[in-house]
Amino acid sequence: MAYPEHLEAFIQLGALFNQFYESDTIENDRWSSELDDILRKAEQQNSWYTRDNLLHALSHWSKQLQESQIKDWQSAYQNKVPPSSKTVAIIMAGNIPLVGFHDFLCVLFTGHNVLVKLSSNDSMILPFVKKFLVHHDASLENKITFTEGKLTDFNAVIATGSNNTSRYFEYYFGKYPSIIRKNRNSVAILSGNESREQLENLGEDIFRYFGLGCRSVSKLFVPKNYAFDAFFQAIFKWKQLLEHHKYVNNYDYNKAVYLMSELQILDNGFLILKEDSNFASPIATLFFEYYTNSQVLKERLLEEAKNIQCIVSNGFVENEIPFGQTQTPTLMDYADGVDTVEFLMALK
Repeated sequence: MAYPEHLEAFIQLGALFNQFYESDTIENDRWSSELDDILRKAEQQNSWYTRDNLLHALSHWSKQLQESQIKDWQSAYQNKVPPSSKTVAIIMAGNIPLVGFHDFLCVLFTGHNVLVKLSSNDSMILPFVKKFLVHHDASLENKITFTEGKLTDFNAVIATGSNNTSRYFEYYFGKYPSIIRKNRNSVAILSGNESREQLENLGEDIFRYFGLGCRSVSKLFVPKNYAFDAFFQAIFKWKQLLEHHKYVNNYDYNKAVYLMSELQILDNGFLILKEDSNFASPIATLFFEYYTNSQVLKERLLEEAKNIQCIVSNGFVENEIPFGQTQTPTLMDYADGVDTVEFLMALK
């Protein structure tokens, strides 16, 4: 899987992201200046892409694009025979910044060409990334293509969307090798014994990117008679979300709907908690459900595995995510648990 000529370019990209995140200034540098301009345009294009969330995404990828991290990731596939080069189409979502970057990275690091159809909500950053990468590795110029029209001349597809769009993807791309992702949500299991720090960290899992990512916690499972006071106190710092007009609009709207419907809710002034059996909660709302038997809950989670991206807990299930870490996946954390590299290496 190792492509040293690409490796250095991505390491340089990680260094740029880190430099920019650490300083958040232009520093009279061409690439920093251009990145600053791109981030401003991205925020204008999609108001969910706040400066804070954009910088968080850059910080995350700066850590993953270090030489040691990439080589550790590659080492898991070192005995694989590199496939012949194909063109892989990626249909990207636009719910959070650089959400499709991992797929983009996987395609290039397995020696394939990438044909990218960007989301209209996130069309600024990745073309800049290509420009930077090509500056450091000219061989990538013809390996990365963006298209706004109909996808043509490709050999495989990676598509991310909703349950509705997945049916469209399956219909049009059914004859191609493909990874087609649907809606998934993340949940947290509380025991009532969590520390203040753990609950504060849980706030990161819930509120980062306004809860729009599939790795965002949208539902809590809590013991019967759980008191939410400690939880509300721990997440209070996220009250700053009320400064974001779209978040406030969603909060006000959902609260009005619930109250008019005479539904029982808990409300701390910026987050609504509603008892609900569903996993996908609206923006500014967090669903919760009581449990009385841990084993029954574990069986329920196993049955619902295809709808769950992450489970946040402390010693409750295998492969759980620690509090506060859902939005910092490693290179080995593949969406839906499907190994993208294995898929790409198997293309004939």
